[in-house]
Amino acid sequence: MGDGMLKKISIRKIVLSSLALFAMFLIYIIPANEKTLDIKEELEYVNTNIESSPIFLMDQNSYVALTSVAVNDTNIENKAKQLIKVLTIGGMDSKIPSGFSAIIPPNTEVLSLSYENGIIKVDFSKDILNISEKLEEKMVEAIVYTLTSIDKVEGVIIYVEGDILTKLPKTKINLPSTLDKTFGINKEFDLTSTKDITDVTIYYINQISDNYYYVPVTKYINDDRDKASIIIDELSSNFNPNKNLMSFLNDGTKLVSSSVKDGNMYLNFNENILNSSVSEEISKETLDMISLSIGANYEVKEVVFNVLDKELYKVALE
Repeated sequence: MGDGMLKKISIRKIVLSSLALFAMFLIYIIPANEKTLDIKEELEYVNTNIESSPIFLMDQNSYVALTSVAVNDTNIENKAKQLIKVLTIGGMDSKIPSGFSAIIPPNTEVLSLSYENGIIKVDFSKDILNISEKLEEKMVEAIVYTLTSIDKVEGVIIYVEGDILTKLPKTKINLPSTLDKTFGINKEFDLTSTKDITDVTIYYINQISDNYYYVPVTKYINDDRDKASIIIDELSSNFNPNKNLMSFLNDGTKLVSSSVKDGNMYLNFNENILNSSVSEEISKETLDMISLSIGANYEVKEVVFNVLDKELYKVALE
């Protein structure tokens, strides 16, 4: 592991130790009658059940984009209900990050929701069909990608008033009864033949103010190579800036080799992926962009980044 990564880990440990010492100092100097009050207030404020959960909302460029919201329940069914409420216009607008918007039509109700054996079954009121033709498919993408981002959820069955939704009424798109991430998201088709069609989901970067976020795009292309090679080639190519998507992968970055071993993806790059010729660091955005893309296409636990056969980073996929 390179010095850059070791420095980051060491700095984090120093910060945590300093905060702990500072907290102990405050407890020592505050009078006893005030200590009890402060600790009580802190305990009431901290809710260990609140956590950040991935959610796919509409961005300002009409992409279904990855962001996160706070949820106050770890139960799968309750968490799913909360996330669907955030996805619904007027449902929980205060939780939506700036620059994003809900997509499920207003007044849509969840009539029932259950989880069993990796599958969420959710029955919506018919109000869910009151959506424009251009957003109909994107709404399904947002629901499926959000719910399958919950740990242990592998698929979703969408019902409307008790009937499984097998066709979108406006676009006439047929839906499998059980939906998962193979349904795709922000789909793009670049096909010249009906042979060797590969679908690969790649995460690009966009920006709101000073904050970066990630946008998955499922591309359908004629390419029979392994998906890791396609991902890196696509991210290192000159992506059309008019589509409001960016890649932070440096020009000339090449994937020398890739392999899956013991549930991990090992990627070996040339030196162009580094921030500079005198460092052994890779930008966080580049690590996230590649790791999210690998996780969208492979069932792996970690992505290991090597440069010229030297291991520099490991990124865990949740």
